[in-house]
Amino acid sequence: MARKPGPLATYNKKRDFTKTAEPAGKVGDQDGFNFMVQKHDATRLHYDFRLELDGTLKSWAVTRGPSLDPNDKRLAVRTEDHPLSYATFEGTIPKGQYGGGTVMLWDRGTWTPHAGKDPRKTLAEGHLHFSLDGERMKGEWVMFRLKPRSGDRTENWILRKVEDEHAGSSAGLTEKYLTSIKTGRTMIEIADGKKAKLLASWTKPPRRGGPAGGTTRRRAQSGSSTKARSSTRPPPFREPQKATLVDAVPAGTGWIHEMKFDGYRCLLGIGGGKAKLYTRSGLDWADKFPEIAEAALGIEADSALLDGEIVKLDDQGRSGFSALQQAISEGGRGLTLFLFDALQIDGEDLTRLPNIERKQKLASLLGDGRPPFILYADHIVGHGEKLFDAMCEAGQEGIISKRADALYRGTRTKSWLKVKCTRRQEFVIIGWSESDKKSRAFRALLLGLHEDGKLRYAGKVGTGFSMAVQQTLIEELQALQTDKAPAPVPRPEARGAHWVKPQLVAEVAFAEFTADNVVRHASFLGLRSDKKASAIVAETPQPLPGSQTDAEAEVKITNPDRLIFPDGNVTKGQLADYYRQVGALMSEWTANRPISLVRCPQGREKKCFFQKHDAGSFGKHVHHVPIREKNGKTEDYLYVADVAGILACVQMGTIEFHGWGSKVDDVERPDRLIFDLDPDIGLGFDEVKRAARDLHRHLADMGLQAFPLLTGGKGLHLVVPLTPKAEWPEVKDFAQRFAIALATAEPDRFTANMAKAKRSGRIFLDYLRNQRGATAIMPYSARAREGAPVSAPVSWDELDDMTSGARFTVKDVELLIERASARPLQGWGEASQVLPNL
Repeated sequence: MARKPGPLATYNKKRDFTKTAEPAGKVGDQDGFNFMVQKHDATRLHYDFRLELDGTLKSWAVTRGPSLDPNDKRLAVRTEDHPLSYATFEGTIPKGQYGGGTVMLWDRGTWTPHAGKDPRKTLAEGHLHFSLDGERMKGEWVMFRLKPRSGDRTENWILRKVEDEHAGSSAGLTEKYLTSIKTGRTMIEIADGKKAKLLASWTKPPRRGGPAGGTTRRRAQSGSSTKARSSTRPPPFREPQKATLVDAVPAGTGWIHEMKFDGYRCLLGIGGGKAKLYTRSGLDWADKFPEIAEAALGIEADSALLDGEIVKLDDQGRSGFSALQQAISEGGRGLTLFLFDALQIDGEDLTRLPNIERKQKLASLLGDGRPPFILYADHIVGHGEKLFDAMCEAGQEGIISKRADALYRGTRTKSWLKVKCTRRQEFVIIGWSESDKKSRAFRALLLGLHEDGKLRYAGKVGTGFSMAVQQTLIEELQALQTDKAPAPVPRPEARGAHWVKPQLVAEVAFAEFTADNVVRHASFLGLRSDKKASAIVAETPQPLPGSQTDAEAEVKITNPDRLIFPDGNVTKGQLADYYRQVGALMSEWTANRPISLVRCPQGREKKCFFQKHDAGSFGKHVHHVPIREKNGKTEDYLYVADVAGILACVQMGTIEFHGWGSKVDDVERPDRLIFDLDPDIGLGFDEVKRAARDLHRHLADMGLQAFPLLTGGKGLHLVVPLTPKAEWPEVKDFAQRFAIALATAEPDRFTANMAKAKRSGRIFLDYLRNQRGATAIMPYSARAREGAPVSAPVSWDELDDMTSGARFTVKDVELLIERASARPLQGWGEASQVLPNL
């Protein structure tokens, strides 16, 4: 009888181990639940996804890599089982050998089969349901086998993310993580055989109810973050910004909207290997939240002061104040800090930056956060009513709406608004009434509010207390008991009441204030030890402020009926409306960098000209930064800081906005690199897209993320965000050598020579935008071209569907806003990276 081949027979048969460094196949122990992903640049780039089961690695080649978007169904081709020893393999498989090419260990961790499912059985049946606890891939995932078609020679599966707290965008994994979790090397460095980089490491705690986690590595630190952490301290407390209660959700893209968390406001300060968790009054409560404080030390910054809210989440991801209080009383474990703003990072004061830019810096700093203890609080642009309805339907407290271009101010402002699903606020406890039931410690709490400098009676609350809460409360109340009522109380309510010093603050939900100005249908939620009793006043919803800021309202658009785009029938007023609506999105990229304007005061078909200096005619909303020019003279260059500045430029006849690759606070160090793909006449946009993807792959092999930008013309820009470290000569040199190398390797497709005669049938790789003083079109800027097209950032997935670099026009403003609120654009341009050493 023929002997049945082992599970690794196919693996061994395909390889010559005298020529490849891959390990020979040998079945290992059968009790592990590890997984790993290897980025593999063979015949075509793919990601090998492997699950340990019964002593081998069950393997699939995921052609486009895993996606965090639950809507993405990624093809995963089943391959031969691999040995467990393959889990650490990284290197180069020689050409001519099976799978010849570069292999990077891209992710690793543990996996847990879905409860009640035997993975051996379901694998055979054609489906898998599991959770991953990797360094990059996390949360719940599913795989299922496709029905075979005639002629199929492979077993095709689909890998898909399940909607949970780890879900995100298509670009959230493969576009974001470009280096090895084992050695810190890029694909090119692995191929060149460069030595492993030194990576700081820390050990993850075991997951509850699953296999112990492995070792996780933080990305190698660079620049200022390599300083000894003992040389810094956590930044001191600063007054947090507070929101004004309003009666409706503000409309328009000038606002971003976040979930209103039901918890304790917290400013996180880190530095010198220490973490402080400041309450809204400045107390350090790090000892009350030990898991969050410990997780905060993993945030990669020398120092930072970050704003957020500490909550207790239930199984459905909802926050509840009562559950938070109980968790604090039990040691402050199992809690989550959602961070939504950044006041300072590595010594840089961010409070003068627009809100949307601060959030971008926070997202870049946090990455995936430190789940489950520290997470980034996401937002949407516009569509606040939809988020509000969803929050109310889910039983949440409401939403916070913030002006996208607002600065951070340590006070209560109308640039931050809160809209609540139900009425709730804090009250001062002024006494209690006795219960006629022995099982209850008291009947009701008597409440007060400050008004005109005095404490007044505001009603009572008699529900919402558990037996344990009542017992704890009565002990605190008795310790504060006094003979005199802190405020005048109606005789019926005062009869038999016990009074206390007005020091305790209760959070109460209620239906409304009655005609007598007392609460109706009140329910106790918990004590607020983070708020001072002396500051508690009635919180009355105010009418919604205007959708424009005062600064925007100051900018008057004259001659709004003047036709700026005769071919597109777009007037000056319509162009201003476009910029007013899209301005918050545009400010994220355009604000606070030197700009050059294309002005066409009489319309695009009349005289147009560039302008980069200003003698003062633009008004107070357009600013100036002195920059030294080649001739040694210093000139004032234009820049804008907000939507009002953009509108002021439009009032002066501006159509296009072109920006430097650096910010005004450090003009000598670029924060982005631009490759302009300029096709020869006759080349279609499909060729441009193919070229963009090739550049994208080459840059990724170097460890650089790049993002596509439709220019509103025939070409395409690749935007490479940079940490401002290298100066202009170094950035230009890198861009030039990259473009020349690509043009030399594929001379039939590319040229790095700007001469028109050299472009015949080719794409010009314009690297010259990466030199001091050069500019590039800004995202969402209109173009002075036929049809009023606009520049627009897109995701790599979306690029496939684009037929032109001028896909969008100023009339597509609602579509552009909707896209910017959707998952595919999250992370566009948000990379913390420096130029590689080539």
